Parts: sequence; C-alpha cells; structure tokens
Amino acid sequence: MSDITEGILFTDHYQLTMAQLYYRAGLHTRRAQFEYFFRSYPDYGLHQAGYCITAGLEPLLDWMASARFGNAEVEVLAAIRSARGSRVFADDFLAWLRELGGFDGITLRAVPEGRVVHANAPIAVAESPLAIAQILETSLLNHLNYATLIATKASRVVEAAAGGSVIEFGLRRAPGFGGNAATRSSLIGGAVSSSNVGMSHAVGIDSSGTHGHSMVQVFMAIGGGELEAFRAYADVYPDDCLLLVDTIDTLESGMPNAITVFEELRRNGHEPIGIRLDSGDLAHLAVRSAEMLDGAGFEDTRIVLSSGLDELTIWQVKNQIALEAPRYGVDADRLIGRLVHGVGSKLVTSEGDSSLGGVYKTVAVAGADGEWIPALKISDTPEKVQNPGAKRVWRLYDDRGYATADVLALADEELDPTQPMVLHHPSLPGITRTLPAGGVSEMESLLVTVLDDGRRLLEAGGVEQARKRRTADLERLDPGVRRLVNPHRYHVSLTTALSDLKRSLVAGYLD
Repeated sequence: MSDITEGILFTDHYQLTMAQLYYRAGLHTRRAQFEYFFRSYPDYGLHQAGYCITAGLEPLLDWMASARFGNAEVEVLAAIRSARGSRVFADDFLAWLRELGGFDGITLRAVPEGRVVHANAPIAVAESPLAIAQILETSLLNHLNYATLIATKASRVVEAAAGGSVIEFGLRRAPGFGGNAATRSSLIGGAVSSSNVGMSHAVGIDSSGTHGHSMVQVFMAIGGGELEAFRAYADVYPDDCLLLVDTIDTLESGMPNAITVFEELRRNGHEPIGIRLDSGDLAHLAVRSAEMLDGAGFEDTRIVLSSGLDELTIWQVKNQIALEAPRYGVDADRLIGRLVHGVGSKLVTSEGDSSLGGVYKTVAVAGADGEWIPALKISDTPEKVQNPGAKRVWRLYDDRGYATADVLALADEELDPTQPMVLHHPSLPGITRTLPAGGVSEMESLLVTVLDDGRRLLEAGGVEQARKRRTADLERLDPGVRRLVNPHRYHVSLTTALSDLKRSLVAGYLD
C-alpha cells in the first residue's frame, strides 16, 4: 500500500483531471513555468517571523526520482468513477501516463536548503511540459511547505537560545511519519541533535536523549528508589550520564541524589554530562541546580530544560535567569551557556501557526514560437496578484554586507548596481525605493538549477551543508528582521521592467 500512497499518486485528484484536460486539448506537451513561493511569514500570535529557512528540497528530489506511473498506479486511476458511474480517466490518457513514467522532463531551479528566504520571492521554479508540471504541484508543496515551516520555527528557537543549544525531541507528537521531515528540518534550522534515531542516522548526526520518569518510577515501585535508579543508569552509561531530577522533588531529592551519583562517577574516572529539568519553574530551578552543581565542583555539567518550550518561553527563561542568578551567586552568562533546550511539541507542530501558505502558480506558457508568454492570476486582494513571466531572483547586499532586498527581475534583464536602482513594491503600485549608484556591494542570484530535463545536478550536500548556509545567511541578515517579536519588514521588490509588465497585463485583463 505504501507504494501507492507514497508514490506518484501522492497528489490531489484535480492535478490529474487537469492533466487529462491538457491532454485532450493538445496542450499537455506545451512547456510551462510554475513558481513556488509563500505570501506571508508565520505569525504565531504573540510573536512573528521576519524570515523563513527553506528546507525539503533534497527529499523532494529523491521522491521525484522514484515516483513513476506503473501498472499499479494506472489500475488505481482506471478504477476511479464519476458521479454518474463512468470512468474519470480514459484509456488513451492512462496509456500516455504509463509511457510518460515520471518527472524525467522537468527542469527545476530552486533556492538550496538552509537559506534565508522571504515572502513573495520564488523559492522553486519548475519548467516542463504543462501536464507534468501540473502533476508535480501537490507533492512539491507538501515536501517544501511543512519542511520550511519547521526549519523556520527551529531557527527561531535556536536564535532565542543563543548561548545555549537546542535538541529536537518531538517525534511522539509529530504528524505521523511527518516526524521524520520535522527532525530533518529542525536540524537544518540549527538544532544540534534529535531524539529521532532513524532520521538522525539517515542524515549522519548522532541521536541523543536521556531517560524518562518511568525509569525512576519502576525502581520506586519494586522497592528501590531514585538514588538506585540513578546509579543503575550511571552504571550502564558512565560516560553519557544525564539524569532527570524532577520525578520526586527536584531540589530536595533529585539534585542531591544526582550529585551523589556524579561524585561516584568521578571517583571511577568518568565525568557526568548533566541533569534535565522537565517541570516547575524552569528558570528558578536551573539557577538553584547550577548553585548546587557548582558547589559540588560540577561547574561544566549541562542543564537540559524541557516541557513546552518554544522561542518565546526560552527568551523569557533567559531573562529570568539574568535577574535571579546573582541572588544565588551564580554567573548568569555562564549558566545560559551551559543550557540545552529540549524542544518538542511546539516545534514539530509549529504551534501558533501550523502551516506555511506556500503556493505553486503558473507564471509563463510557451507560445508557438517557443517564446515565453507571461501568465497572470487576477485577484481582488492585491497581495494575491502574482508576479508574471519568466524571472530571476537577486539578493542585494548593502555597504555593510547585510542583505537589503530580494529583487525579482525578468529572466533576460541585467541589473547594474553602478547606476541608481528603482525598486517597486510587489503589490502596491506607486510605492518605490531607490538604491543609489554604488549602494549595492554585492549581488547574488538565488535560484540554482537542481534538475535539468530530469537530470539531477544538485549534489546531495545534506543537512550539514544546509546548516552552514543558514548560519551564513543569518549573519548577513539585519538584526531587526531577526527579532522574535514584531520583526522589521524585509524588502522584496520588482524591477521597473517587471513592474511595468505586471501593470500592463492587469490592465489588459481588466479591459
């Protein structure tokens, strides 16, 4: 069954009905361009994102390489009936699908994983025969929307934890096998590791974890106690001993027992990793636990915090530690630096904004002469009037080396940073911004050809390369755009030529 549910039929019904319509009209082989982009950043209510981190491209390419129309898939489609009981998909169309096979005819340009991306700027552009590009839509959106959503959330959590580190362990509350995508995306977003054993192995990063309350409960139930449970764990994992200290009473039981075991480990030539706090006032308990650990000579042990954490909670915990730590003689900066934040449910569900509104729109169709004819969607909502035509996306950097704008330009248009550049708002006519001559220190084309007529060009750089791209891009992103709350708006703009084309098409469609 997984071959059917996860293969090329992992799509929406209407993609196939449109493909059959194109086949009937003789349009199925006409080349077209579709763009993937999102219209707005995640808004979590009390806090908002000012950027996104793209993810999901390599899994999408892997899926495209294996997804095929074979006999089993054709049989499924042949069995689908209309409201009157007739077949929806005809034999000649199904024979064409079987002959087509898969996505061998697609050229795909995309922003590599891990990069900072912005609203209304294309992240991927598919060019291929019309029917093939149409069939790709649903799976492309499924692979890229959720992965980008979670990579973005993870990046914000990691930003909030600056000085400390983040572990992802949301598998148990993730949406089914989407938990694998969540783990991979969290690692791209900056998490140092994950509890997900299989996906961690797949991306080449060791999984991590501690123990649960259940281990202590078992020892208590059979007549032992918390200290005996801790000793048993330390005996099996003497070089990876990290103890959950809040099953009974964190400060009166858990911490004293953990320190006893840590001292025994040290006498036997081992160093403990640290403790985990999973309930209560995490900031206060972290300060008090640090006080006790420091007093016992364990200044370098880690303190793992968990239980409903997200970027805003982590930010608040750090602020509270900064206020409380001096009262107990604890160095606040040193404590924040030894913190590890275990983030689960709120990360893998992107609590506050559970979906990314990424869309996949036709922007150009080839004419009889092979030239691109711009395509446009009209809407009463100005933000939904798309930017037409074959395009390139440029990132401009100012004299500080910070990204100052992503600019959408016609595919054959050259930008000259030695001359003043007039940039146009993508949806509000008349609103412009002018960059002075010489005001751009660097220009970068963001879209990279990853598939050329079905031939994969992108080397599988994996999660590690994506993590490096994220770090590099964030270092060049204005701090105001990176704010957790009410971030500064990053400029995504149109060149004059593209803005004029859009306005002329809109006027022509409305005549």
